[in-house]
Amino acid sequence: MRKFNIRKVLDGLTAGSSSASQQQQQQQHLPGNREPEIQETLQSEHFQLCKTVRHGFPYQPSALAFDPVQKILAVGTQTGALRLFGRPGVECYCQHDSGAAVIQLQFLINEGALVSALADDTLHLWNLRQKRPAILHSLKFCRERVTFCHLPFQSKWLYVGTERGNIHIVNVESFTLSGYVIMWNKAIELSSKSHPGPVVHISDNPMDEGKLLIGFESGTVVLWDLKSKKADYRYTYDEAIHSVAWHHEGKQFICSHSDGTLTIWNVRSPAKPVQTITPHGKQLKDGKKPEPCKPILKVEFKTTRSGEPFIILSGGLSYDTVGRRPCLTVMHGKSTAVLEMDYSIVDFLTLCETPYPNDFQEPYAVVVLLEKDLVLIDLAQNGYPIFENPYPLSIHESPVTCCEYFADCPVDLIPALYSVGARQKRQGYSKKEWPINGGNWGLGAQSYSEIIITGHADGSIKFWDASAITLQVLYKLKTSKVFEKSRNKDEKPNTDIVDEDPYAIQIISWCPESRMLCIAGVSAHVIIYRFSKQEVITEVIPMLEVRLLYEISDVETPEGEQAPPLPTPVGSANPQPIPPQSHPSTSSSSSDGLRDNVPCLKVKSSPLKQSPGYQTELVIQLVWVSGEPPQQITSLAVNSSYGLVVFGNCNGIAMVDYLQKAVLLNLGTIELYGSNDPYRREPRSPRKSRQPSGGLCDISEGAVVPEDRCKSPTSGSSSPHNSDDEQKMNNFIEKVKIKSRKFSKMVASDIAKMSRKLSLPTDLKPDLDIKDNSFSRSRSSSVTSIDKESREAISALHFCETFTRKTDSAPSPCLWVGTTLGTVLVIALNLPPGGEQRLLQPVIVSPSGTILRLKGAILRMAFLDSTGCLVPPAHEPWKEHNVPEEKDEKEKLKKRRPVSVSPSSSQEISENQYAVICSEKQAKVISLPSQNCAYKQNITETSFVLRGDIVSLSNGICLACFCANGHIMTFSLPSLRPLLDVYYLPLTNMRIARTFCFTNNGQALYLVSPTEIQRLTYSQETCENLQEMLGELFTPVETPEAPNRGFFKGLFGGGAQSLDREELFGESSSGKASRSLAQHIPGPGGIEGVKGAASGVVGELARARLALDERGQKLSDLEERTAAMLSSADSFSKHAHEMMLKYKDKKWYQF
Repeated sequence: MRKFNIRKVLDGLTAGSSSASQQQQQQQHLPGNREPEIQETLQSEHFQLCKTVRHGFPYQPSALAFDPVQKILAVGTQTGALRLFGRPGVECYCQHDSGAAVIQLQFLINEGALVSALADDTLHLWNLRQKRPAILHSLKFCRERVTFCHLPFQSKWLYVGTERGNIHIVNVESFTLSGYVIMWNKAIELSSKSHPGPVVHISDNPMDEGKLLIGFESGTVVLWDLKSKKADYRYTYDEAIHSVAWHHEGKQFICSHSDGTLTIWNVRSPAKPVQTITPHGKQLKDGKKPEPCKPILKVEFKTTRSGEPFIILSGGLSYDTVGRRPCLTVMHGKSTAVLEMDYSIVDFLTLCETPYPNDFQEPYAVVVLLEKDLVLIDLAQNGYPIFENPYPLSIHESPVTCCEYFADCPVDLIPALYSVGARQKRQGYSKKEWPINGGNWGLGAQSYSEIIITGHADGSIKFWDASAITLQVLYKLKTSKVFEKSRNKDEKPNTDIVDEDPYAIQIISWCPESRMLCIAGVSAHVIIYRFSKQEVITEVIPMLEVRLLYEISDVETPEGEQAPPLPTPVGSANPQPIPPQSHPSTSSSSSDGLRDNVPCLKVKSSPLKQSPGYQTELVIQLVWVSGEPPQQITSLAVNSSYGLVVFGNCNGIAMVDYLQKAVLLNLGTIELYGSNDPYRREPRSPRKSRQPSGGLCDISEGAVVPEDRCKSPTSGSSSPHNSDDEQKMNNFIEKVKIKSRKFSKMVASDIAKMSRKLSLPTDLKPDLDIKDNSFSRSRSSSVTSIDKESREAISALHFCETFTRKTDSAPSPCLWVGTTLGTVLVIALNLPPGGEQRLLQPVIVSPSGTILRLKGAILRMAFLDSTGCLVPPAHEPWKEHNVPEEKDEKEKLKKRRPVSVSPSSSQEISENQYAVICSEKQAKVISLPSQNCAYKQNITETSFVLRGDIVSLSNGICLACFCANGHIMTFSLPSLRPLLDVYYLPLTNMRIARTFCFTNNGQALYLVSPTEIQRLTYSQETCENLQEMLGELFTPVETPEAPNRGFFKGLFGGGAQSLDREELFGESSSGKASRSLAQHIPGPGGIEGVKGAASGVVGELARARLALDERGQKLSDLEERTAAMLSSADSFSKHAHEMMLKYKDKKWYQF
């Protein structure tokens, strides 16, 4: 139970140190503290939580359908989701409550309705005439499994095939079963001894609606005459059938089989197929049958007026094509095109000019639904090019590892990103317009711009325009371009920190105003980018290497206000960085082979061409220390006004001046405390701990030279000096390490579990497709049983201009640092004046001695001025830095612009500020400069906060939190009054924890599946306006005219034969279906449909139809109740009769 006690001790310490602030629960009347004056505008009624839109590729797709008149595409998934796509920007997401897989979708063409068949044997009718589609009716089959559905064009009778081989008929208007049933034993040969298998295909003859073609899995096909209720013809083939398709004239049909063959049959010649084709089979010379191939899963047969028909199929490749990608084959006349796909094919559909099956089809495109993509092929152009996909379906091109959301960005930002991103477009697409163009855009567009940034496993970063509930990719940045890709075998251990995806993005820090971007990657690397519209060639990529250690040497324990040793200022403004090759791994040459002073990745030494967009300003890498890999970065912040970037991990914190390319600060977390460490952790000198008696405490400590701690590689000697004695000592330590590694790993993983390090949004390791949890693994190698309680990771960083100490009379630039043990420390920054001086004089960095305590790891910090308005961090406006400026302009600029642009600098000195700090457990508002706790709120006792953001919403500011127990909460600022607390979704996997983020104007998002972003709002106003903003799927469109039969066909017969289905399937002729066969469930969409239907004639028609539906529904309910009463009366009379017979001859005393 030792591990549990440690956690208790930590909690006890946390509670103890914050008990004083708990007593000051509410307002403190301090000199200069004017909390009562702040008028908080936000109230509970300003908040409401609802999902807005879902973007991205439908996860695990399973079914596809297209309405050729409305031009709407529907995709169903294995989790019961339904995604509908119209013109670019018109998308809709619906969900079946059961969560069962969608096996088939059928549009009621041009009716604004869709039927879905699910794996749990339910059929659902969706009303698409409202902005948020809803289910009107459902039908649950109780005794049979549904396998295939077919709804003829302009018919209200849906054919439903089952696993038993029977076909039932459903009236889609009332969603009730007809008494007409086609039984399998009537359909097949009476002499047949075996069951034909499930129904895999149903379709009516395009020229005669009274003839139904039924395909059974075993290979039998039956042409059924609906009127005479018997089979006209039976076609048998000794291979299983996967799909069947008609020629539009109704005289031939084609079947695809499990041995990779296609058979073409004449309707009137059931004895054998007219033609057998094996599209991918090797033709043998001596006339033998070709070798069998893989099954052809689907075939379509489409005709054109002017040429040969198209036969389009998926599957059917020969078995010897090992490793070949899935293919779609297009056979047109004598030419056969094999189109390779990136993922396996789920389904495909051919888009044709006409909805009528009895006319020339004139196919113009093929929609191919792949496992992870949607491809549209242009059939009219030579070479069958694909259309450029306008939907945002490439979110998952590489797995998303983190994301950030920015609402209310500067107006020029999206055009700037779009203009550099437009140059990245691929060539070779079809020149035609995207053909899926149904629906209409919503009206109410938001006035502010929104940007989503996603970081990916391959090191790429994508910027998306997310304004007005749409999503469009703007620009893609590949961060891996600065690193060497090819690695020799002996170099492989360099990337030992992760098994794969060494460039994966972990944290993104972006300043929209200055356009500075900073990323932290999984290989303990940080890259800083500037935005430029000019192309540049960087001769040498600027680079720094940082040794961030855990232990501390005696000379370097900063006391209270004392500044740590500074790096020697570099003479030139832009020193030449030392390339990584010049860092020899001194220890690795020794017999123990310890890696030392080498980074995980190798920066390119050749010149790098940088396109317009984000260009590398500086690469910073943490290096291995005496065989220990660097720990992954847990927090990151960049400030364009100060020219600084800071990052931290479980070892400590490092600050870099990216203008001078120098390391300013490199401290272990304990050193930040100085003499104020509440845990009384003793910094240990590495020299002392080198004695053999050191035992376990040296397990993961590496040799370090004190002088090397705070130096940048550009400022003098950068490789440690190892004597022979030290090498021997290293050998001994390595032996101890090996013996204790298992113990160390076990304890470390326990601690990782206990302290829930993975609850930090920045710690992203699970779900990165990495075999082992490399976040805890890379930590476990250096977390030992003895130093575990002092392992305190940096979890939050915030640059600001505020009061660093209680005695300060004016705000000054500083950095606030939050740790996983709930401590907030303040580092004072002394910046040189702007212009040339900024590049020549060093930035002075010193811990201020200010320490604040909260319960739980610190997640987020922000600052309010005395009126309760948010004080944003200082920033510089963006300017093109690749264009040389005129000298006079430079001088003007130097005089005009101070380094820090912050609202606080213009305020009166006497005015105070408030620091808002949110941790995993609680939030505090601290009054500055007095550092008294003005307000406090315990957010959660039993759970912990995963994400907290301080955001602005309708002229107010609030703290928004997402808890691991699924609650979304908001609190007013500065008083921390609870405004909203809604149970939204439980933390089912780490992906949600890693990607959930709030932003301004009541917006939030998270990755709901590996391929989809779910956006939601917590603003009442947005919820109310959502209906207007959503696009409309259904638009009134005239149905095209039916094909002309022609004079002679009308005279001599031929042409399409119609059928009165009502007469055949209606209750009057076919009777009622068995009640136990299927259960009718009225859907919730009836009333909503009326509300959501558009105004005008269409709306009136929809209302009338729905009113009739509801009336019919009530009548059918009444009928069902009457029937139930009749049956219960019947059973009662039966029981009474039985009872009478039983006791008829008995005497009274025998009872």
